[in-house]
Amino acid sequence: MRIVAAFLSLAVLSAADWPQWRGPNRDGIATGAAPQAWPEKLTERWKITVGEGHASPILAAGKLFVFAREGGNEVVRAIDPASGKVLWQQSYPAPYSVSWAASSHGAGPKSTPVYDGGKLCTLGINGILSCFDAASGRVLWRQDFKARFKETSPGFGAAMSPIVDAGVLFAYIGGDGNGALVAFDINTSKPKWSWNADGPAYSSPVIATIGGTRQLVTQSQRNVIGLDAGTGQLLWKIPYVTGHEQNSVTPLFHGETLILSGLDNGVIAVKLIKGANGWRTERAWENQPASMYMSSGVLSGDVLFGFGHKNKGQFMAVDPRNGQTLWSSAPRQGENAAIVRQGDTLFLLKNDAELIVARANPKAFEPLKRYTVANSPTWAHPLVLDNGVVIKDKTTVALWTWK
Repeated sequence: MRIVAAFLSLAVLSAADWPQWRGPNRDGIATGAAPQAWPEKLTERWKITVGEGHASPILAAGKLFVFAREGGNEVVRAIDPASGKVLWQQSYPAPYSVSWAASSHGAGPKSTPVYDGGKLCTLGINGILSCFDAASGRVLWRQDFKARFKETSPGFGAAMSPIVDAGVLFAYIGGDGNGALVAFDINTSKPKWSWNADGPAYSSPVIATIGGTRQLVTQSQRNVIGLDAGTGQLLWKIPYVTGHEQNSVTPLFHGETLILSGLDNGVIAVKLIKGANGWRTERAWENQPASMYMSSGVLSGDVLFGFGHKNKGQFMAVDPRNGQTLWSSAPRQGENAAIVRQGDTLFLLKNDAELIVARANPKAFEPLKRYTVANSPTWAHPLVLDNGVVIKDKTTVALWTWK
C-alpha cells in the first residue's frame, strides 16, 4: 500500500502547475497527454469536506489550494494532492447575504485563487482581498475596501479571479456602478494604479501583448476594456451589456484577435488596431446563435470549443477565423459546463456532476466516456492532472484517477 501511495504521489506531483483561473495562461489548456484508453469507472482516491463555493482548486508548488466557505468564515486550505491531507488552513470572518436571484449558488466564494512567487491571493465573495504565504499559510496582508465603497461586491457576489503579472496583482473591487480595477504591489498591497470608470463584472481578466503593448483585457459591468497593464491607461473600450448586467465570460485571444461572448450576445471577434491617434477596435465577425453565458471557451488550433446556453445547453465548435459554426451537439445538455483541453481531449464538467471526456474533433461532437464525479452540483472548474482530475462540488473536493 505504501508503494502504491508513493507512486501516486510522484505521479500527481509531476503534473504541471495550474496556478490560477483556467490554468497557466488562463485559457483552459492543460499540459500532458490523456490516456489512450479510458476505464469504465474512475477511482476516487480521497475526498474531504472543505465548505461551500464555486472557487476552482489550483495546483502550485506541490500543493492543492482550495478556497471555500464554512458558516460565516471564508477558509483557505493547502492540501497534499496525493493523500488529501490538509497541510495548513486559514479562515477569517466574511459575513454575506446572498441575493435571492443567486440563492441556488450559495454564499460563495466564487473567485479562484492565484499563486505567484510563493504567495497565494484570494478575493472573497464580498470583496475581501487577501495574500498568504503559500508555504505556511501566514497572512501577509488583507484589505476589505469598506472605507472606499458602499458596496464591496456586485449584486451576485464577487466572481472575478485576480491575476498576477510581473509582481503586480490585478483585482476588480467595489460594487455595481461604483468600482475600480486596481493594480496592487503584491508584496506591500499598495496600489500602483486604479481605473475607476465602471463597476466590476463576473468575468476574469487576461493579459496579452498586442501591438507591442502589454494589455489587461476584461469585461467590466457595462463594457469590454483594454488597459495598459503598466500604467492603467485606458487604451480602448467597447460598450457591452448582457441581461441583468451579467458579463461573465473570460475573454480569449486567437492570435491578436479578441473573442468575446455573453448572455444572448452571441460570439464576436474583435481586432485591436493601433494607429497614429491611439487604439481602435474593429469587429471581424459575429455568430449570434453561439452565445455563451457562464462558460468560457477553449481553443485548439483553429477551432473554438464552447458551451452555449441556448436550446437548454449545447456544446459547439466555431471557426475562430470567420465565426462559422462547425457543429453543435444535441440540445438539452444542461445549465453549464466548465471546459478544459489536454492535447486532443476535452474535459467537459457539467454542473450536474457529469464529467464528459470527448475528443477535440472539429467535425462532430465525439464523447468518449461519461463519469459521475460528485453527489452535488459542480460549478467549479476541474483541475486536470497527469493521472486524474480534482473535482470541487458543493462542499467537498476529491481526487479521481484513471491510473
